[in-house]
Amino acid sequence: MNKAVFLDRDGIINNDEGLYYIFRPADFRLNEEIIENICTLKKAGYLVIVISNQGGIAKGIYEKRDVELLNIILQEKLKIKGHLIDEIYFCPHHPDSGECICRKPNSLLIEKALARFNINASESYFIGDSKRDLEAAETSGVKGIIVPKNSNIKEICKQIIEDSNQNKN
Repeated sequence: MNKAVFLDRDGIINNDEGLYYIFRPADFRLNEEIIENICTLKKAGYLVIVISNQGGIAKGIYEKRDVELLNIILQEKLKIKGHLIDEIYFCPHHPDSGECICRKPNSLLIEKALARFNINASESYFIGDSKRDLEAAETSGVKGIIVPKNSNIKEICKQIIEDSNQNKN
């Protein structure tokens, strides 16, 4: 079975300071060392999967293609370093538009990834910046880690890898 690190997008991968919705390329600023951190996780044998709520689509603020363009930009930046994110899942719904089972804190998108990539949930992590990220992780059996918005996750990534190496011995 595979192991994975799931990442929230806004606030973990990219800086969302001062903006609630990130959908314009000009507003898509990566957090410090995130490319290097993702590459470190990939080199350690982790799949890296993004799970993101994108409720601005349902609200008509932006379109699905806007989110997909930012995903392409992110992948291109990683490609230069020789790695890609294995998958990017996003929920286009908003609570104002009715119930949905894929929007965090629900865990459908994580569960889809677990099944698709044959991931062992107990050896996997979700790094997020909100309670709903933690709830989605816990519901799916993944270890949730909450960090401050827009922080460098370098130390968290190192700890995940160290814990994994200790569990092998």
